[in-house]
Amino acid sequence: MPRGRSTKVTLVDVAREASCSVSLASIVMRDAAGASDETRRRVKAVAGRLGYRPDKQARSLRSTRSGLIGVTFGVHQPFHAELVEGLYAAAETGGHEIVLSAVVGSIDDRRAAETLLRDRCEALVMIGPTLGTARLRALAAEVPVVAVARPLSCPGVDVVRIDDRGGIALAVDHLVELGHRAIVHVDGGSAPSSPERRAGYLEAMEAQGLSDTALVIPGGLEQAHGVRAATEILGLTELPTAITAFNDRMASGLIQGLRLAGVEVPGRVSVVGFDNARDSDSGLVPLTTIDQNPALMARLAWERAIGRAADRYLPNEQVLVPRLITRGSSGPAPH
Repeated sequence: MPRGRSTKVTLVDVAREASCSVSLASIVMRDAAGASDETRRRVKAVAGRLGYRPDKQARSLRSTRSGLIGVTFGVHQPFHAELVEGLYAAAETGGHEIVLSAVVGSIDDRRAAETLLRDRCEALVMIGPTLGTARLRALAAEVPVVAVARPLSCPGVDVVRIDDRGGIALAVDHLVELGHRAIVHVDGGSAPSSPERRAGYLEAMEAQGLSDTALVIPGGLEQAHGVRAATEILGLTELPTAITAFNDRMASGLIQGLRLAGVEVPGRVSVVGFDNARDSDSGLVPLTTIDQNPALMARLAWERAIGRAADRYLPNEQVLVPRLITRGSSGPAPH
């Protein structure tokens, strides 16, 4: 990369040439944990070739308190919006301000987080991050990271989440108490919590002695995924009497698809969602669902972020207890 003498090589230049993130390049140049040996060799070779020298003044500025906590969130996820609202409520205690970075389109969690690092945020709250554990570990080596609403085992990363398996178990147990035996689960596709909720469904069905009738249908996050799953369910040889859905939006789509086909909810098929989203009780069929308590989840995440930024805590995992909210979408199994 030809450069004039007056052009200063930055860490961004090194990261670009080494085909890695700025945060990972920073880890290598600081000799911090979180990068592989191969990445360290590549980044340092590029830094030497370009003539990069760490800016001690900039590093000192970075180490000072900015009073900012960065938050990444999915702009199309209503539950994420509720968590952001809860974070703003928690921030009213003063001392720190929130800086938002949305995950949308080509802007993934990594790019959203790097934007916040450039703003010198003291800690990151990442809502439902989809990054792999290696990238999260690299981020956590540079700044405290609190992952919210995602089951995760990643050293150095705080986790605040609901008991996903226990939540789905509540839904299954509720339906069994109503007499249902043919219960189908529609999962969340590639969503971070989808494997946990799917496993929770299978475990609950086994605990109820219903393993032989357990069935998982591919789904997703959106209402359209629920409508599509309803079509698949309607095509089964035998229609189930109850469905557990990954989230409330998909549950609404399931109800829509069933009702359009003339299947009564809950008269013929009961449906249980997950999230207790703000509008879950206002549809044509008020939704039975699992409440995640987003206000408490947000407050705990904010407290962890502030505490980690001040070096008051070690990273840990906080798991909230789910709660079943019964409404009109679930009823006794049809005779």
